[in-house]
Amino acid sequence: MDLNADLGEGLGIWRLGDDAALLDLVTSANVACGFHAGDAPTMRRVCAGAAKRGVAVGAQVGYRDLIGFGRRQIAYEFAELRDEVLYQLGALDAFCRVAGTRVRYLKPHGALYHAAAGQQTEAAALVAAIGEYDDQLPLLCPPGSVLAQLATGAGLRVVGEGFADRGYLPNGHLVPRGAPNALIADPEQMAARAVRMATDGTVVAVDGSVIPCPVESICLHGDTPGAVRCAELVRATLIDAGVTLTPFA
Repeated sequence: MDLNADLGEGLGIWRLGDDAALLDLVTSANVACGFHAGDAPTMRRVCAGAAKRGVAVGAQVGYRDLIGFGRRQIAYEFAELRDEVLYQLGALDAFCRVAGTRVRYLKPHGALYHAAAGQQTEAAALVAAIGEYDDQLPLLCPPGSVLAQLATGAGLRVVGEGFADRGYLPNGHLVPRGAPNALIADPEQMAARAVRMATDGTVVAVDGSVIPCPVESICLHGDTPGAVRCAELVRATLIDAGVTLTPFA
């Protein structure tokens, strides 16, 4: 099982989360590419830290929305979104190459993640960007989503992702941020959910129902309060349960 986290989400003098500490715990790093968060020095620093530790670097691409942290829906034409994703991929790959590594996968962020999960235009733009840039790049996304289906149809490798720190609806979608039970705050509950995903391929939804969750990677958000302590417990609990942690890419 892969353990990933959203990293590099600071900007200028502002730091969000403890990138260095989380790089010691995860196997894959979803690095912000400057559109919803992050900047050039931050990308360089996180890519170098990941390369030093053998952590796989993925492009965490989002809408051009620094003010809203990429969590606001923005209407894009297909070609514009495709090209903005390509722009972000190329920028991050430059810093990866300087650090002696490369971008190994792509993951959409925030509102783009949710839009592409259910809408054809956004999903098609992401698939097109990957296909034009490097059709060997895996795509990290919700299993069974529109994005996963389009990517599979295009011959891309799709890696299903689950969230240890987010609530799930009975239909398998994430509870919208701002709604009750959207976030899991208890580290022990996060760890138990991660083990269940890794060993049983299921998760308990907010109504108590057990739903399928076939994933190869589990995400922890770097901006969650106490993110490092949560990641330490999740990692230790997975290992104690006999789960081998390794990058999927």
